[in-house]
Amino acid sequence: MERRIAEAKEKFEKIVRQQLKRVELMKSQEDFIKYDELETIVIGVVGGDGIGPAITHQAQRILEFLLKEETEKGKVQFKVIEGCTIENRAAVGKALPDDVLAELKKCHVILKGPTTTPQKGDPWPNIESANVAMRKELDLFANVRPVKVPELNIDWTFFRENTEGSYILGSQGFEVTEDLAFDFTVATTQGTERIIKSAFEFARNNGKKKVTAVTKANVIKTTDGKFLDIFHQIAKDYPEIAVDEWYIDIMTAKLIDEKRRSEFEVLVMPNLYGDILTDEAAELQGGVGTAGSSNIGKQYAMFEAIHGSAPRMVEEGRAQYADPCSVIRAAAMLLSHIGYTEEGKKLTDALDICTVTEKKLTLTGRDTGATGEEFADYIMETIQKL
Repeated sequence: MERRIAEAKEKFEKIVRQQLKRVELMKSQEDFIKYDELETIVIGVVGGDGIGPAITHQAQRILEFLLKEETEKGKVQFKVIEGCTIENRAAVGKALPDDVLAELKKCHVILKGPTTTPQKGDPWPNIESANVAMRKELDLFANVRPVKVPELNIDWTFFRENTEGSYILGSQGFEVTEDLAFDFTVATTQGTERIIKSAFEFARNNGKKKVTAVTKANVIKTTDGKFLDIFHQIAKDYPEIAVDEWYIDIMTAKLIDEKRRSEFEVLVMPNLYGDILTDEAAELQGGVGTAGSSNIGKQYAMFEAIHGSAPRMVEEGRAQYADPCSVIRAAAMLLSHIGYTEEGKKLTDALDICTVTEKKLTLTGRDTGATGEEFADYIMETIQKL
């Protein structure tokens, strides 16, 4: 037993030293990249796993259509990055193979398809989520997910902390004995401050009147308590913005409470809670397939679909019928992020027409509906009419 305890102490010490090193890196961060000052904006395209390559290719086609002149002038360059499949990641035993990471760092923004994360019982080794690894390696600390349903008076923007919380050490938990296992959650002052400041800055710059913190600080007192304390400290710098706080369990109920849900505008929270709430919120919008997601850092940004890789669709030969709307909506967010706001709005408007108002084509995931390629063509035809 003493040997097991000593081994656990050694593992935990390694984790603590790793996180202290990360804190120092955050303290020395550079300012945010200015895309308008770049000679060429490099957009990386990562297909991922399962249906990922099929749907991401359609989003790339639309981006190339909208940025045709910019590409021809050399202002924008597309870079397709291979090797982020589960097979390749498992073969090298890494969430992000070294050559893939090197290619990612040559890009300024990344459009990414879904990637498979192994779970216990899968045939794959216990490697970390590629998403989590990418967020850590590129320091993409803010996961921003908008959800808008005008007919329900819903207009939410979620700021989910990306690089800490319960996911950061997801593959570094350990079993002390066959009866005792530990996982970890992490909160730093620097990591918490920057996500909360991002939420308040967004609220101020977009005319939002309230920011809501979501934690479980009554039970997870140290890390969630730290998050909530810093939230209230930062709120003092934004006196024109109202604040409130909710626990994650009741917040999942309030998002579907017709009397209260329209009161929320900007919500900020640690990683795990953001993962749960944004999937629930997207369901009100029409499902996770309708929502896009941005992951913002100071030097890099990554935009992705928020659904999984659906390997069964590939196994059944249905990948070409997969719904590309989530990653296309992420592409619209990418356009706005790098300064092409007009193009981003056109794409968002076209998506709304194609999926809500006009709906000339329907995606069913099977041969009873349109293919992803046909739907992308429909979107581009709609853009031309705007």
